[in-house]
Amino acid sequence: MLDSDLLGPGRILAGVRINSKKRLFELISSTFTKKSPDLNSREIFESICAREHLGSTALGNGIAVPHGRIKGTEDVQALFLQLSKPLPFDADDGQPVDLIFALIVPSECTEDHRKLLSDIVERFSDAELLEKLRKAEDVNEIWQLLSSSHV
Repeated sequence: MLDSDLLGPGRILAGVRINSKKRLFELISSTFTKKSPDLNSREIFESICAREHLGSTALGNGIAVPHGRIKGTEDVQALFLQLSKPLPFDADDGQPVDLIFALIVPSECTEDHRKLLSDIVERFSDAELLEKLRKAEDVNEIWQLLSSSHV
């Protein structure tokens, strides 16, 4: 399910230094708008924050899938971030997060979007993949791991 339309090397950030969830969500929002200038960074930020306010998007095992619904877009977009230092993320298992798979989906979220989230959750339950992603040294290595993992 992972293809270059959703996530490619240009949508992966490795070794990101960030010190708070707020700053992380700002970085995610601004990166989405750099990739798609027709999007509104503030709207993305507010949507991700509103979703996070409903409950942590941390899956456990150091991974989180922050996401938000955006008006005026018909496409799902993704970013993957490998953090240099884990962030507290209110995960059920208490572990901080260092791997982020961020998504924005159209405001009219369909069953396909829910399936995508489910597939991502399932794929990132693979402890071996998570360990390799943490040890990856650059964007290309992360991309190889993600593209061969069939997210």
